[in-house]
Amino acid sequence: MTDPIYLLIQLVNGLQYGLLLFLMASGLSLMLGAMGILNLAHGAIYMLGAYLGFSLVSLTGRLEWALVLIIPVSLGLGLVIERLLLRKTFEQHPLEQVLLTFGLVLVFEEIRSLVWGDDVLSIAVPTWLSGSLPLTDLLTYPHYRIAVGLLCLLMAAGLFVFIHRTRFGLQILALAENRLRLASLGINPIRLSAAVVAMGCSLAMLAGLLAAPIYTLYPQMGQQVLVTSLVVVILGGLGSLTGTLVAALLIGVVDTIGRVAFPQASGLAIYLCMAVMLAFRPQGLMGHQADGGGGR
Repeated sequence: MTDPIYLLIQLVNGLQYGLLLFLMASGLSLMLGAMGILNLAHGAIYMLGAYLGFSLVSLTGRLEWALVLIIPVSLGLGLVIERLLLRKTFEQHPLEQVLLTFGLVLVFEEIRSLVWGDDVLSIAVPTWLSGSLPLTDLLTYPHYRIAVGLLCLLMAAGLFVFIHRTRFGLQILALAENRLRLASLGINPIRLSAAVVAMGCSLAMLAGLLAAPIYTLYPQMGQQVLVTSLVVVILGGLGSLTGTLVAALLIGVVDTIGRVAFPQASGLAIYLCMAVMLAFRPQGLMGHQADGGGGR
């Protein structure tokens, strides 16, 4: 009885990890699909969310307040990055955008080192979520992981409603098709681009803060998350939120189960998934749909 329950726990862990991946990858997918920008600094922004959350929790004493406070900070950071840096590269060669965002990775890593040092840090789980749900006499499942999964589901639903059911969200989808046509209709594409970058930054930092009590904080922690998020975006289809969600859940389960079943080769599982997808369906799971953009 223990083995099936243990496998069920790993499956739930994989789904919860997949929902965190969706928060991280959805911003990356929107930027890539709507603006054609590959933001290599997305993982570093995720890292900043975790470390800034550490300071906010230390300051306020509560993770809940840190989650609230990090939203305006992350939106502001996204707007600053778009206004001062990315906006100048919109009409330039894509390589300039790649080099710029890679430079941001180095800057954010240096800021992290100067402010927080290079020690491994952790954030405590809130007291009211510190317990566990008993599954058997020996196995339990943490309340915090359940809460994170539910919150990620709520945020994912809110993002889908915003993108597909609001005027502003539909304009963001249209941004991927033709910026000049939007401008001719009296819609400011620069304003939409700023909103996309701010949203992507906010989602990444929220994902970093939510993940911090589960995983430790360490230097360059955003690099692996960035690579995994890129795999999710490729599997899901460029700019497709639906595909990103399906791919994130798939990668979360495959990665988690792979680490349990094949620990010595666990890192290969997600890349094999990507290789198979590129071989048989290079446009991704939902690449034929236009639910999240599909080019500039």
